[in-house]
Amino acid sequence: MRGILSIQSHVTYGHAGNSSAVFPMQRMGFEVWPIHTVQFSNHTQYKQGWTGRAFSASDIDELVQGLDNIGALTRCGAILTGYQGSAEQCEAVVRTVEKVKDQNPSSLYICDPVMGAPDKGCIVAPGITEHLVNDLMPIADVIVPNQFELSQFAQMEINTLSDAVTACNIALAKGPKVVLVKHLYCISDDKFSMMLATQDGCFLAQRPQLPFEQQPVGVGDLISAVFTAGLLKGDSPMDAFQHCHDACYGVLKQTHQQNEWELQTVLAQNELVEPSETFAVEMIDAQLMTA
Repeated sequence: MRGILSIQSHVTYGHAGNSSAVFPMQRMGFEVWPIHTVQFSNHTQYKQGWTGRAFSASDIDELVQGLDNIGALTRCGAILTGYQGSAEQCEAVVRTVEKVKDQNPSSLYICDPVMGAPDKGCIVAPGITEHLVNDLMPIADVIVPNQFELSQFAQMEINTLSDAVTACNIALAKGPKVVLVKHLYCISDDKFSMMLATQDGCFLAQRPQLPFEQQPVGVGDLISAVFTAGLLKGDSPMDAFQHCHDACYGVLKQTHQQNEWELQTVLAQNELVEPSETFAVEMIDAQLMTA
């Protein structure tokens, strides 16, 4: 059985980072080996605050070396990275990707480039954005940015669908083979939009925007995880995108129905394998591809 090495944050309570990503990938049939970049009591948007700490880059190196010692890296089918707690951790991720691909050249590296969003309570340490843009995203097979993170990588503003297509094409030219924009928020207020870009074209999926009083945290981590598991199952990027879009909506709908803030991933776990609703994925007009 191929495993997934997941290097990102962890919360003891709720679902963010590895706490949002590990179970969905397990539910979809994979062994998951989590390495935590930080461990907090809860996510950082609670007004009461949080407790916990970041780990050192050497902690990542030591754990990866331990996995290498027992031969696990040869069975690593994918490395998934999310929130990094320091610039040094980003450097450890680069070393990890190199080590895993040396042991298993067919392994995938999926980079969810979590950057600072102070308005959402997400703060990243100095140097992280630069490392993501210059070091991690270019070596990834797949990147899963939101609109802002894509704009930083493509070095352009994104205000329209045409802009998003152009930015995705720039991103593909920098190394990744697949770009999944986990939230494209410039084109609709009443629909949640996601975009997939490959050499075959750009595709758009939209679903209803559920009216949460407080937007759940960890949705991007869930999207990255479900898409990763889909690819590792052997699905095409298009099929993995379709499944990911529908499955994540199912989890969010269950969360909304329960009037909860924390994702109800366990309660909605069947949505991860058999989504109850499906939404059309449409190819974006070819004229926009060259806009």
